[in-house]
Amino acid sequence: MKNLAIIQARVGSSRLPFKMMLSLHGKPIIEWVLKRVKKSKLLDEIVVAIPNTLNDDILAKYVKNLGFNVFRGSENNVLERFYFAAKEYNPENIIRICADNPLICPVEIDNLINFFQKEKIDYAYNHIPKNNLYPDGLGAEITTFKNLETMYNEVTDKNHKEHCTSYIVENPHKFNIKTFNPLDKNLHYPNLKFDIDTIEDYKYLMNKNFDMDIKAIDLVKLFKENK
Repeated sequence: MKNLAIIQARVGSSRLPFKMMLSLHGKPIIEWVLKRVKKSKLLDEIVVAIPNTLNDDILAKYVKNLGFNVFRGSENNVLERFYFAAKEYNPENIIRICADNPLICPVEIDNLINFFQKEKIDYAYNHIPKNNLYPDGLGAEITTFKNLETMYNEVTDKNHKEHCTSYIVENPHKFNIKTFNPLDKNLHYPNLKFDIDTIEDYKYLMNKNFDMDIKAIDLVKLFKENK
């Protein structure tokens, strides 16, 4: 069972431009994501799917210099970018990782993969606290390559092309969707937010001192008292 992580990254964020290259305690946000994802034990391949635009050249170059695979594709049709990125690796499962999550936890990625394979479902997630007790930004999403290919061939709605898993999420009658709670109850803090969407999110994470190797449980301990 081949598990491919596709990290969705770009510099063209309207709310926080060039955030992928913003320094988080000494290293660009994208480097945090990559090095933490790399610690997953169940991922077979990692590729960063970056828009094929001039502005994103700097991001692609940085990622390649870190030794990670890069796929360049459509800026707005993220579904297409994901499909062609995945097709090169012939995976069975696709793990979608948003580069807005610098504190993503490799253990929670593996817990997601284990859950998905055990339940034999179409889609699972633990990246957001929706019907689960996860903090925002520790996990990921997972589906099969077969589902990704079906969406690429059938989806016509512009919004579903921009948000490549939204078609699954918005059609629960077509797909078997499940989530779960953190196995460690000390992580049951759905009020905590560790992803970076805005300058306020960035300042929030910069307000505490921690390094790239911090574990999720220590992260929660650090932030839970003053949320």
